[in-house]
Amino acid sequence: QLQLTMSEKNELTRSLEMVQNQLQEKESEIKREISEYKDRLFQAEKDHQNALTEANQKNEVEIEACHEKISSLEHFIRSQKLEIEHLKSNKEQLNNSLKEANQALGELLKTKVR
Repeated sequence: QLQLTMSEKNELTRSLEMVQNQLQEKESEIKREISEYKDRLFQAEKDHQNALTEANQKNEVEIEACHEKISSLEHFIRSQKLEIEHLKSNKEQLNNSLKEANQALGELLKTKVR
């Protein structure tokens, strides 16, 4: 009986050792996979951050170009408004001169008729 029990104990001990070895192998495999996933996650985050930085820089350049274009257009609009005011003033002066010339012509025609 003792020998049978000792034999069963030895068999159970071997089975336990096999299961422990399998568990250790599985644990090592899982740790390796976790490490690989962490590395891949780190690289993906790094790539994402690089892409984000690049996009931000590109956007800043485009925004600056838009600001410059807006500034240029505002300057152009101001100069066009000044030109319009100048042309209006010239038109008014020309209209006044034309009225005076027509009045003078009318006076001359009246004088010539007499």
